[in-house]
Amino acid sequence: MLSLYQSILTPRLIEERMLLALRQGKLSKWFSGIGQEAISVGATLALDEDEWILPLHRNLGVFTCRNLPLQRLFSQLLGKAGGYSHGRERSFHFGTRDHHIVGMISHLGPQLCVADGIALAHRLRRQSKVTMVFSGEGGTSQGDFHEALNLASVWDLPVLFVIENNGYALSTPPTQQYRCRQLVDRAQAYGMEGHQIDGNDLLLVHRTVQELTRSMREQPRPVLLECLTFRMRGHEEASGTDYVPDQLTQQWAARDPVLQFENYLLRERLIQAEQCESIRTQLSERISTAFEAALEEQPPAPDPKRETQDVYRAFLPGPRATCGAARELRYVDAIAEGMRLAMQHHFDLVFMGQDVAEYGGVFKISKGLLDEFGAERVRNTPLCESAIVGATLGLSVAGMKSVMEMQFADFASCAFNQIINNLAKSHYRWGQNADVVIRLPSGGSVGAGPFHSQSLEATFAHIPGLKIVYPAFPDEAKGMLLAAVEDPNPVLYFEHKALYRRLKGPVPDGYYTTPLGVAHRLRSGDQVTIITYGLGVHWALEVLDANPEIRATLLDLRSLLPLDVQAILEAVRASGKALVLHEDTLTGGIGAEVAALIAHHCFEYLDGPVVRCGSLDTPVPFARELEQDFLAKARFEQQLRELLAY
Repeated sequence: MLSLYQSILTPRLIEERMLLALRQGKLSKWFSGIGQEAISVGATLALDEDEWILPLHRNLGVFTCRNLPLQRLFSQLLGKAGGYSHGRERSFHFGTRDHHIVGMISHLGPQLCVADGIALAHRLRRQSKVTMVFSGEGGTSQGDFHEALNLASVWDLPVLFVIENNGYALSTPPTQQYRCRQLVDRAQAYGMEGHQIDGNDLLLVHRTVQELTRSMREQPRPVLLECLTFRMRGHEEASGTDYVPDQLTQQWAARDPVLQFENYLLRERLIQAEQCESIRTQLSERISTAFEAALEEQPPAPDPKRETQDVYRAFLPGPRATCGAARELRYVDAIAEGMRLAMQHHFDLVFMGQDVAEYGGVFKISKGLLDEFGAERVRNTPLCESAIVGATLGLSVAGMKSVMEMQFADFASCAFNQIINNLAKSHYRWGQNADVVIRLPSGGSVGAGPFHSQSLEATFAHIPGLKIVYPAFPDEAKGMLLAAVEDPNPVLYFEHKALYRRLKGPVPDGYYTTPLGVAHRLRSGDQVTIITYGLGVHWALEVLDANPEIRATLLDLRSLLPLDVQAILEAVRASGKALVLHEDTLTGGIGAEVAALIAHHCFEYLDGPVVRCGSLDTPVPFARELEQDFLAKARFEQQLRELLAY
């Protein structure tokens, strides 16, 4: 009981110290959890120390109960170099693998999906472990809440979803947030168990979570736990609480979880008033000493090289040259062979996507994988792109690899937040890499219309932390997929649908990798340099084969992030003219970045303007005649001849 008392008192005293620091101008912002401490403390202490927790803004008790060194915790909160994120993240937006805590992002709901991935890893490894993730009542309105709970229920994942219902989200009361009588009722819709408790009763929270997690370890399943509580201060200190009726604040102040537990100990004669004061004094001194030490630490020193390097997990791929004889394979079959070899080579690799198991995926690339590797590693998913991408990060947290197949690249928009804010940023923020490959059937020329034909590679090329590849030939398709799976960073693997069954080429047998970030010079010539990738490579080859008098260097980028800048510059300097071709719409495409690089670094070598050839700035039309006119191919040869004549 005394240990519990110290555990709930510690975050309260830290809060009081941080509020003082805020008033003194030593802290820029603070999200207070005063009034909600019993939930974080009681729940955290009920879990095993090696079970993962995904906290939010008001869960200081999670960090203190996991025994993070106080000085380093304060270094984090003050933005010092010694903090867990080295000054890159604010307050509680950080994680630590040593203490099994996953760093939150501001979008809140996506963390629920990450918890699913961690729990899936435990199930696959036959580990009797529970994952706990927090949400506010406001976060339950997000789509990720639905996707995460639905997925956890379908897959029987041992996730404890804890709703801290403090009544106001930021300032919006429950009547404007949801119409169900109580949030715990939502559990029934997902076929899962649900409980509602008083979140200000420390012993009740601790006992409930202890009983639930003990049962969940024995019988893996998700559980929804709604904890009723109240936030005594503003969403953050600057926002105030003018929107809260004074009477309501007074009612909840009388139920302060720290004072309630202290009064219980005094009433039961488990502690004396002098002991309470002594414990407070000792804790306050420890906190003050650690805070002052952190305050004296140096701020992070800017180092652009280090900052850039830390965006990605360092990785030096070993030499994996082609081996054995080559066979003539279709582009689609080369990808399928790459997937099969990746599954054979990486025993911890999980493959997920809509209809990828028995059906073999809409393009039949995964046909047969279920029979060879089983339903645990080849998993059909509900239609929940965001949840599955979030789960891939959870698998990475647990040390596993994953490949996700988007049914069409267009549907990546449903997981945009997870890709750009979770996968891409986690390593830079707190050192957790996302060992994930997302396969994206992409592009037009197949008469599929606006929502199954888009080229989205440039949309993601702007996001540091991602890697983007786009193979143009069967041998590259296989080798780059295997290289992407080996790479511990998140890789978006674009594969062109129009090439699936139309393109054949020699593909070496066995396991080999084609290095990422390295362009491929297909032809050399001194008149003009054509820089392209994907289907654009074949458009260029078609024109050059039909016009052998054109002496062109043809550079297939293959990797779009990172770009092989050196190969681009060398190719342009050798010819003096450059045309950048891509299937994507012209404005904001990869060609704009390549053209800017050329203009900056090759200006004195140029004998003409840098030309960009892209598709029309419209959605992709359905009718074949309209689509053919939309595509950059319709203008490529004319623009090439105009540049040659310049």
